[in-house]
Amino acid sequence: MQALPRTSTTEMEVTSIRLERELKEKLKQFSGDQGYQALVREILWNYVREKSGDYHIRISAADIRTTIVATAHQDQRCALTGNNIRTNESILLGLTQHGNLVPLKTSSLSSPLA
Repeated sequence: MQALPRTSTTEMEVTSIRLERELKEKLKQFSGDQGYQALVREILWNYVREKSGDYHIRISAADIRTTIVATAHQDQRCALTGNNIRTNESILLGLTQHGNLVPLKTSSLSSPLA
């Protein structure tokens, strides 16, 4: 995940948002030392980058638990290298430690992962 530039809270606009109590408590659990408001900003920035086409998941080979052989049905990027994957290209889907499936070029893994 890309690191976001630090912005002073004095430079931010105050916005009110209503969250379910359970959602707020879960966000607090996941946020750790950064605080849930910083986590919410990070989630929103990731959403904006994804929708604008600027966001590409990048991981390391150590994050992959297992792979599945697949075929790309649209152009995308390899989550390990950032290299382009073309439509109809044979790829691997990597299952990450966090349970996400990410696209991988077959050449991106130097050796099979156990």
